[in-house]
Amino acid sequence: MLSPAALRRPLGAAARLARGSLQVLASLATGPRQNNGIFYEIRTYDIKPSKMKEFVELVHKCLHLRTAHSELVGFWTVELGAMNKAVHVWKYDNFAHRTAVRHALANDKEWQGKFISPVLPLIEKQHNEVAYLVPWCQLGKPPKEGGVYEWVTFQMKPGGPALWGEAFQAAINAHINTGYTKLIGVFHTEYGLLNTVHVIWWNESPDHRAAGRHRAHEDARVVAAVRDSVRFLESQQNMLLIPLACSPLK
Repeated sequence: MLSPAALRRPLGAAARLARGSLQVLASLATGPRQNNGIFYEIRTYDIKPSKMKEFVELVHKCLHLRTAHSELVGFWTVELGAMNKAVHVWKYDNFAHRTAVRHALANDKEWQGKFISPVLPLIEKQHNEVAYLVPWCQLGKPPKEGGVYEWVTFQMKPGGPALWGEAFQAAINAHINTGYTKLIGVFHTEYGLLNTVHVIWWNESPDHRAAGRHRAHEDARVVAAVRDSVRFLESQQNMLLIPLACSPLK
């Protein structure tokens, strides 16, 4: 065991280098992140094909009971890219906050009786993820109501934002700079399928998006940024979302 005097001695060059290397590796392993505990729970429900209309009506009728407990970011049904699917996103201050909300919901007899009991027979499958906004993105809002949303999911190579963050941000900014679309948020998963990034875009209409994408693919800046970022990409998919009337993001 080292004596107290030995512990107070200045570190040698090798020890300082080793400690510095560990600090650098820790930084590279985690990468940049938001400096608060706020996270978003992304819930995806597969609805029975004959029950989507009934599901949407029940959500409109009872959602106020759920939003009394925590903040809803958006609630959509999927129009293209999947079928009979609903996506909703909830904001929490931290994990203790979510635990308290889930406990309160379990004991809310009105919520359980008016929504949970009748909705369960309408749902085939449920899935959830926990994600953080990437540090260079704040949650945005559309310039007006009445548009559509594109939800794009990127499966990135392992390594996190420290590996692919800079190139991915450049590709996102290149699309923003074309002006045809509005960025709502970029989320990086903490629970669920790891190394997943969800990007939400707003467009005036599906045709407006299609025309803008066509122009973007002819923009040399966009092409260069995308080519640089795809070296970190494993796969991607997208969905066209229609917001419910009760969704905060419309």
